Amino acid sequence: MSEYVILTESSCDLSPELVTEADVEVLPLSFTIDGKNYPHYPDARAYPIKDFYQRMREGAVAVTAAANVVELTEGMEKHLRQGRDVLFLCFSSGLSSTRDACAIAAEDLRERYPDRKIYTVDTLAASGGQGLLVLLAGRKRKAGATIEDVRDFAEETKFHVGHWFTVDDLVYLKRGGRVSSAAAVVGTMLNIKPVLHVDNEGHLIPMEKVRGRKAAIQALFRHMQETALPDQETVLINHADCLPEAQALAEQIRSAFHPGEVLIADLGPIIGAHTGPGLVTLFFLAEHR
Repeated sequence: MSEYVILTESSCDLSPELVTEADVEVLPLSFTIDGKNYPHYPDARAYPIKDFYQRMREGAVAVTAAANVVELTEGMEKHLRQGRDVLFLCFSSGLSSTRDACAIAAEDLRERYPDRKIYTVDTLAASGGQGLLVLLAGRKRKAGATIEDVRDFAEETKFHVGHWFTVDDLVYLKRGGRVSSAAAVVGTMLNIKPVLHVDNEGHLIPMEKVRGRKAAIQALFRHMQETALPDQETVLINHADCLPEAQALAEQIRSAFHPGEVLIADLGPIIGAHTGPGLVTLFFLAEHR
């Protein structure tokens, strides 16, 4: 069996420890804040995550950019040159053009390295949904699965990764055009918190509105109760600088589901630029998304 590597982008929001455990490589996506551009790595060495959210609270506007073909080609080619095959688990095509650039890069590299295997999977996932799929794929690889086995596992499993989010401040969704200015004003006045979901096309869509922060986080838990597969092994929670709320949700999940593990990781600026501080996410294996 040929040696192969699993690649993904830093939109996966895996902690450095989980990246090491999965033995995957995470290519940095970039963001701009205060007029300067920064790459985002899992260890946030270019710009600390707490500093990022503090600047957002102070009014700074952050924007992100998709990876380009050149960057993705370089990320894959260094492994191909060393005789390794490549499986790339891409950020959702419903949220970024990175996946399209990845497909173009892969097609070009197949012509230049005809003896190597190069596969791309559109995870149709974001943040820890992408991260959970990458983590499980990495564990499969370490257990001895072939590159085709892991590719097929990812293609099948991606539609069974539940994605649930809630934001704390509607102003960030307003900036991104996901809610109108009027809805943001009224929602803020009434303490309305949206609950969002990533659908089977990889789009972030609003699912319901609840009043109050605690009720919104409870809605994430309720959706897990409604759709989670039995015998959960790994549950992943990401948070945008609101660790106590993530920890409380994790404890509730441990008590109700007794999963093998509940992991908590920071939500990085690639997603956080669009949702703001206070985002709480929940990812798990589900009957359907």
